[in-house]
Amino acid sequence: MSDSQQQNRPGQGPDTEDTPGSGSAPVYADQVFRSYPGAVAGSVILLLVLWLCVDAVINGKGRVPLEGVAAALLLVPLIGAFSLWPCVRVNAERLVVRNPFRTITAPWVAVESIQAALSVELRSGGQKYQVWALPVSMRQRKRNNRNAMRQLADPIRSGSRRGRFGAKTDFPPGGPGLRSRSAAPGQAISGDPNRAWADGVVDKLNEMREQAGPPVVGGAAAVRWTWWIIAPAVVGLVGLVVLLAS
Repeated sequence: MSDSQQQNRPGQGPDTEDTPGSGSAPVYADQVFRSYPGAVAGSVILLLVLWLCVDAVINGKGRVPLEGVAAALLLVPLIGAFSLWPCVRVNAERLVVRNPFRTITAPWVAVESIQAALSVELRSGGQKYQVWALPVSMRQRKRNNRNAMRQLADPIRSGSRRGRFGAKTDFPPGGPGLRSRSAAPGQAISGDPNRAWADGVVDKLNEMREQAGPPVVGGAAAVRWTWWIIAPAVVGLVGLVVLLAS
């Protein structure tokens, strides 16, 4: 799995704990998937915005300190909502998708499908939800597909080569040990390092959904609005508009 994912896997010591009672099945910590490059970029932008707003509050004159407070109320929740907050948490019973303004919680039996096309989409109860925490990179997908095709064609291109003393070897150009592991023609490449990260996560989620059994008819996800993000952003926007317009 890609280093862009944070996973708590079953059977890794402190990440597992047993339920009370003898003979009960162990309960494992949730697996968490998120885009770490996005979180890092959001953290840098958040620090920059905070520095500018604090500087405006401390050193500003007239209405500048109030504008700095209003800008902080508007920008800080939004930046955090789109970079640090989104993630996907899963365990054996349910799936939780944290989007910027909504949190979708669905037991696996209420999940109809999870697909990755131009974006990752979750379907539950006849509704479609975008999964912000799993961005689909078309550039990465195309590059990885090209690498996979090169690996599939590698045995045909390289063939058998003779060593220094005429012994027949299958070393590729450049010497032994430099050829990447290749899949046989027609073999699925899921789990391969050439698999795009978002596609690999979707494969993992679909495996967990299949293990939970077929979807239940009429099952639906529970949706909660993240008011703690929306409310301060609206207050900051209104305050900033009033201050700039007056």
